Amino acid sequence: MTQTPAAIHPSSVIEISAEIGANVRIGPFCHVGPNVKLADNVELLSHVVVHGRTNIGPGTRIFPFASIGHQPQDLKFHGELSTLDVGANCIIREGVTMNPGTEHGGLRTIVGDNCTLLANSHVAHDCKMGNNVILSNNVMLAGHTTIGSFVIMGGGSAVHQFVRIGDHAFVGGLAGVENDVIPYGMALGNRANLAGLNLVGLRRRGFQREAIHSLRRAYRLLFAAEGTLKERLEDVAAEFSDHPQVHEILDFIRAGGDRALCTPREGKDSAA
Repeated sequence: MTQTPAAIHPSSVIEISAEIGANVRIGPFCHVGPNVKLADNVELLSHVVVHGRTNIGPGTRIFPFASIGHQPQDLKFHGELSTLDVGANCIIREGVTMNPGTEHGGLRTIVGDNCTLLANSHVAHDCKMGNNVILSNNVMLAGHTTIGSFVIMGGGSAVHQFVRIGDHAFVGGLAGVENDVIPYGMALGNRANLAGLNLVGLRRRGFQREAIHSLRRAYRLLFAAEGTLKERLEDVAAEFSDHPQVHEILDFIRAGGDRALCTPREGKDSAA
């Protein structure tokens, strides 16, 4: 089958060694660097800069004034070869910035498939983002953060470096997240505390009533006042041995990280 050639506006600059897939559309005043790869059906609307060793997945659309793949905002960066990989069918809105990795974080920044990054959001060096993530306007991800799949970040929220946010979590607008947020958790406030489970998101994604009920009970047991966290983990693991969603939370906590765990504010442990 014959491939449709790229449609490139004459005002745009495409470096000669850039790799441009079939049916790519590049609007006015864009600049594509020499080590960039644009997969099939990518669209740069206008005034977009894609630089560095950056790979943009098929069907992704990038809106005006986005800056994708330029040098990391890390004072320790000294020009090491690193990459930025953006998945398929993402929507990257106006003014979004994304940086490649550094040698201290595996030399790679990753954004998964079907992600939506709204205006002026920032993905720093060495971030790892899953699939179907939504970053609302002005969200700031510091370096080395890990964002699971189906996470929603409210407008203006900020995530401290090395923080992990588990799958299906929700972070409220203007939240300052300093500590790890469990899968299915909801973090609110500045500084953010765990405020229950993302029940609205769970229902919207079709989780069964029984699974939600088990998650709510497990949440209350995990963050009860009695015993140590290790003891509560063991109790919940025994009681919910056949509930995979609960074990996602347990595995996340056991894996640990560089940051502490985001917990409910004292006296606030509702999963509603």
